[in-house]
Amino acid sequence: MIYDGTAPADSDVLRTGGVPLAPAGFTWPMCGSSCGGPLQFFAHLPVEYGALSVFVCQNDPGACDSWDATSGANRVYLFPREGLQPVAVPEKGVTLLPATSAIRIHAVPFDPEEHEEHEEREEHDDLAPDAYDLARSGWKWEPEEGFGKQREVLGSLGGSPSYLEDDRLPTCASCAGTTEFAAHLEEGISRQTAMNLGGQLGYVFVCRACCRGAFLTD
Repeated sequence: MIYDGTAPADSDVLRTGGVPLAPAGFTWPMCGSSCGGPLQFFAHLPVEYGALSVFVCQNDPGACDSWDATSGANRVYLFPREGLQPVAVPEKGVTLLPATSAIRIHAVPFDPEEHEEHEEREEHDDLAPDAYDLARSGWKWEPEEGFGKQREVLGSLGGSPSYLEDDRLPTCASCAGTTEFAAHLEEGISRQTAMNLGGQLGYVFVCRACCRGAFLTD
């Protein structure tokens, strides 16, 4: 997922920031970890089976366990694409990002042997190549894009969770079943567009049967 400029705040497109879209009657989620305030809306991710809506607590960064999938300091919802409408934003609390970022999907062909001296390849030289890590590296090697473009990578859809230990894979809070990996989310490219994840990579999981998901950072 690549940064693609700005987007309307209420658009039904891949984006970070803006206002959440949800079915009628949806109530803005509140932090269940420590502060009790409203969560900040992070991303709207239309996928083939619906629309994922991601919220993370940012009222007092570090005070609430926003990195923990079970803390109550983050929330992931799966909505049907039909009938979505903008949600009323609470008047208090850190609820919205300052800017709305459009996202475009870009497939990156990448042969690690061609760039084995690249810094990220060297960093993980003792590990098996990771698909997302290689794709991020490959983005800056695209001939028409030049170099130094990795900050424009906002994440990926589908695949498998990059370098996440098996014991951290979340179960569904409703049915206790296994959740499905849905997306990586990067913080963003600037202070205006970025979510504060403590410099970490965010992971989005979903239980399609229960229409809810989980979020955590590495």
